[in-house]
Amino acid sequence: MATARVSGVPLASERADAAVFSTEHRLTGLNLLVAFIALALGGLFGVMQALQYNGIDLYKPIAPVLRGGYYQGLALHGVLNVLVFTTFFIIGWLTFTTTRSFGIPLASRTLGWVTFGVMTGGLLIAALPLLLNNATVMFTFYPPLKADPFFYIGLTLVVVGTWLLLANQVMTLRQWRAANPGVRIPLAAFMSIVTMTMWVICTFGVATEMLFLLIPWSLGLVQGTDPVLARTLFWFTGHPIVYFWLLPAYISWYNFIPKQAGGKLFSDPMARVSFILFLILSTPIGLHHQYTDPGISETWKLIHAIFTFGVFFPSLLTFFNVVASLEHGGRSRGGKGWLMWVFSLPWREPSFTAQVLAMILFAFGGAGGLINASYNINLVVHNTSWISGHFHLTVGTAVTLTFMGITYWLVPHITGRKLWSPPMALAQAWTWFLGMGMFSHWMHQLGLMSMPRRTAIGAANYMQPEWQPLLPFVMIGALIMFVSAILYYLNMIMTITAGKKEAVPMAPFARAISGPEDSPRVLDNFKPWLTISFILIVINYAPTLIRLISTTPLNIPGMRSW
Repeated sequence: MATARVSGVPLASERADAAVFSTEHRLTGLNLLVAFIALALGGLFGVMQALQYNGIDLYKPIAPVLRGGYYQGLALHGVLNVLVFTTFFIIGWLTFTTTRSFGIPLASRTLGWVTFGVMTGGLLIAALPLLLNNATVMFTFYPPLKADPFFYIGLTLVVVGTWLLLANQVMTLRQWRAANPGVRIPLAAFMSIVTMTMWVICTFGVATEMLFLLIPWSLGLVQGTDPVLARTLFWFTGHPIVYFWLLPAYISWYNFIPKQAGGKLFSDPMARVSFILFLILSTPIGLHHQYTDPGISETWKLIHAIFTFGVFFPSLLTFFNVVASLEHGGRSRGGKGWLMWVFSLPWREPSFTAQVLAMILFAFGGAGGLINASYNINLVVHNTSWISGHFHLTVGTAVTLTFMGITYWLVPHITGRKLWSPPMALAQAWTWFLGMGMFSHWMHQLGLMSMPRRTAIGAANYMQPEWQPLLPFVMIGALIMFVSAILYYLNMIMTITAGKKEAVPMAPFARAISGPEDSPRVLDNFKPWLTISFILIVINYAPTLIRLISTTPLNIPGMRSW
């Protein structure tokens, strides 16, 4: 009797995989659950901000619950969407990609559960002061704004919990290498390990800030703190975190999208080089966020600016590699001409469409990043709504819409239930694309007109007449995204509860035109790249940090504005 198949994959094989990776699937699913609950709650506060800009204040009716009003909502929006959603999704996603790429379970499933437990415990500890308006310090938590110590302790536990995944990945890599001597590391696993390695390195900055500045300060163990030193340690982590968000999206763009497009990845060696460059260049660039900060040498600001332009290079490699892969897919499907192959791509497939639309908007976000990194132009847009518009193109679309697209095949795969409504998923992707395009465009425009970010514009006594005609477009864009989010959550809830029970295969890994055998073996040896990374970090940060630590009196008291 012939073996039954689903989408070309034997059902018996799918069921065997589900059994082998059942723990990893549960870990992935639980992380995704926490992530998307956070996105839903944080996104709701984002819509409320856009309405407030236009004089529709929904904070007043819920004032007994949300005592900090607009600014507490803003802090919840940032922490839940920028920190919680991204971190939990990424840990779940990289757990999945690492193990499925290696073809073996985690080396320590116990450590996997401990990772999730520590992160979730930290989240719950940090959530309480946030909800009680005792941590309305925004997601950047700059002093002298001061939060309850449990907020800092909870976030520190979340960060430390993520480090445990890297330990598990390294143990799994060693186990895989012992069984596969001389074999190149599978691309998805390679990228997952590089991503977590970069993350662990860069988070030493914020961990140091928490442990030696903010937690003792919030507990009253020291007299005060210093904003410049704290901001410098924060941005040691703060800019690399952008790549911690983006690289997991790139993992899907490199490893799954080419196959979903009907073709192959253009170059495996180029993909590995791009991730190695991100590992080396992501961290020693944080001072470009502090162009207006006093007490930091202009020389080091210039050096960090140059390195910021340097980290744009692996992004260009990614752009070329992914677009070449899409072209290969389009032409493999019968596409012709210089650009007409685009119309041969599988635009009716929601997972593919969501991620490619995310790529398109990200192209504009990447261009905006170059402006933010340029000293003279940065002074024009610094702390204006331009930054919010840029941020929503990167983490709000390139990352979020990609992650949504991934779940259109990942959730059915790990739950064994077919996607409830592919047409609804397509509509969701296009409405997010439209809403974010409108929202972000007008936020950029308002930024060029000097509208500040992070402020309750609808209640500001400095509202400028030229801002008012554009603010309704910001609101319309946000409301379109709100409709998109409703479509997404309805589809996911119905998939989990009412989707047709069926063994759903995971999206297949893409093969490469130029495979791993074409790249130097040194790319799979992490030691030299880690050494270069540490050398650049020491060169670019040691002089500034040593001077700040040795000359800065920690005497700035805390304040609470809301």
